[in-house]
Amino acid sequence: MSAADASVVLDVQGLHVDIPTGSGVVHPVRDVSFQVRRGETLCIVGESGCGKSMTSLALMGLLPRAAVRKARAMNFLGEDLTRADPKRINVLRGDRMAMVFQEPMTALNPAYTIGEQLMEHYRHHRGASAAQARERAIELLQKVGIASAGERLRQYPHQLSGGLRQRVMIAMALMCGPELLIADEPSTALDVTIQAQILRLLADLQKELGIAMVLITHDLGVVARIADRVAVMYAGQVVEEGSAQEIFERPRHPYTRGLLECIPVPGRTMPGSRLGSIPGVVPPLAGELRGCSFRERCPHAQAACTQAIELRDGGAGRRWRCVIDLEAVPA
Repeated sequence: MSAADASVVLDVQGLHVDIPTGSGVVHPVRDVSFQVRRGETLCIVGESGCGKSMTSLALMGLLPRAAVRKARAMNFLGEDLTRADPKRINVLRGDRMAMVFQEPMTALNPAYTIGEQLMEHYRHHRGASAAQARERAIELLQKVGIASAGERLRQYPHQLSGGLRQRVMIAMALMCGPELLIADEPSTALDVTIQAQILRLLADLQKELGIAMVLITHDLGVVARIADRVAVMYAGQVVEEGSAQEIFERPRHPYTRGLLECIPVPGRTMPGSRLGSIPGVVPPLAGELRGCSFRERCPHAQAACTQAIELRDGGAGRRWRCVIDLEAVPA
């Protein structure tokens, strides 16, 4: 990696995930490319079924057994993950790259105490003693805002609330001081008040520790609060990418504009007014996909949309996959 690219923690180029089934091959991730720099938060956003979570699992090497991952390159701190053997991936996973899963009750083992799960993780990767692992676990539980950390180590997951379990998951991900944190919808299973606390915690920890973070979400409100850069996914593809400010102020893809029109804007959306909607459903991802996957739902579709559409480069990391100039089309 050149000196100019030294800040790039993760560089993904041409990622594909294919899953063979009895009715054909499903393509949940198709030619996805993005970069994440040190201290940066990249939000991957899109509706359910667009390939966000499958992308995160592909990065961590946690895909279903039948899934096939291909990529031109997946460079993590200069190391190509596509060429790393399973043993090397196991060394990196949980140590230098870590993940916070969507549902902490299923991610934590109900048969072991919180302390056992935190300490085993640290001892495995760091070769630490039990006393050192316990000290580190208490330190991280305190850092994520859990009081009486020493007592919590003796508790089981079912003895903690959903918000506390998610804080434990964040502490577990940070135990070894990773340089990349992937958070897959970390606030979805929580109530609104706890969601805000967890997102604020992630943002504060990311700034304090200077780690690169990939946040998977379908909530544009979350994106507005936490993202530096945004990649919008639809039907397995990145259809638009740019800074959070550019995405919200100047969407260049009809799908991104449609998503933004579906959420109320304080001070602009009048009480009782009708919010926008996107008609239709996401196309099936099995078999060969031709042209723009959004064309059947797009109000601006034209004949050219049936052909393959490459990402247009607007410079400074601004890209979109559309044949029209959306800025010339009134909202």
